[in-house]
Amino acid sequence: VVKEKNRMGECPVWEERENALVYVDINSQKVCRWSPVTNEVQSVSVDARVGSVALRQCGGYVIALGTRFAFLDWDTQAVTTILELEQDKPNNRFNDGKVDPKGRFFAGTMAEETAPGVRARRQGALYTLFPDHSVIKQLDQLDISNGLDWSLDHRTFYHIDSLSYAVHAFSYDVHTGKIACPKLLYHLEKEEQMPDGMCIDAEGKLWVACIDGGRVIRIDPETGKRIQTVRLPTPRITSCCFGGKDYSEMYVTSAYDGLDEATLAKEPHAGEIFKITGLGVKGIPQNLFAA
Repeated sequence: VVKEKNRMGECPVWEERENALVYVDINSQKVCRWSPVTNEVQSVSVDARVGSVALRQCGGYVIALGTRFAFLDWDTQAVTTILELEQDKPNNRFNDGKVDPKGRFFAGTMAEETAPGVRARRQGALYTLFPDHSVIKQLDQLDISNGLDWSLDHRTFYHIDSLSYAVHAFSYDVHTGKIACPKLLYHLEKEEQMPDGMCIDAEGKLWVACIDGGRVIRIDPETGKRIQTVRLPTPRITSCCFGGKDYSEMYVTSAYDGLDEATLAKEPHAGEIFKITGLGVKGIPQNLFAA
C-alpha cells in the first residue's frame, strides 16, 4: 500500500484520530505518516536514527531517537528532548518501543554494527519512560531490544531480544509498570530467521515479523506454538500492527538496507509497506502516552 521505499521501515502505529499509519524509517532519520484516503506520505526529518514512535494523549508523538526520548510536534516539526540516556555508549541507539496499558512508553536500545554483521554484544537495555518524565531501566545486557506488547489481561509483558531468536514472557505489574520473571515463550525455527517487531491481536495471540524470513508468524502464548504463517513478497520484514477503521487490517513494514545490489534487483518490493486483509482476526487500539 505504500510504494515509497524505506531504508529501514519500522514501528507502524495506527493513529485513529488522523485515520493514518504512522511509522519510522530508522536509517533515513524520518518519522512518517501515510493516509490511506489520499495515499500521501508526509514525513518529518529528525537529527538521529529514530527507532520508535508512539501516540500522545494530548496529540503529537513521543519518539525514541539516538539515545534520547523526545516529543515530536507534527505541525511545527519541533523535537523536544525529554531525557538523554546511555551517553557512555556512543555506538548505541534506541530501537523498538510501545506504550503500555497505563500510558508509559517502553523502548529499548541496541549497539549499531561497526562492520557488516559485527556488533558489540549485550550493550542494549530496556527502559520505561513514565508520564512524569522519570525513567527506569527494566532489562540490561540485551543485544537488540525489539518487539514488545502486553497480554489482554495486562498481567504479561512480551519482549523480543532479536539475537536470542526468541520471544520471552515476563510477569507485568500494571500498577508499577515493573516486569519480572522472564520465561521462554517461543524459539524461532531456522526458516523463520530472526524475530523483529511484534503486536497482539484481539484474541491475545502474538504476531511476530521475521526479518530475513519474509513473513509474519502468529504464536499462541498459551501453548507456545506457531499457529499461522503469512508470507510477504520481500525478505526484510520488520514489524506489524493492526489498523483500519475496525482494526481488521494488518500493516507490515519492511526494509531494503542490508540487501546487496544483486538481491535488490530481484526484490522490487523491498522497503515497501504492505496491508494484509482477511486474517479473520482484529487488533486492538494503540495505547497513548499519558503526557
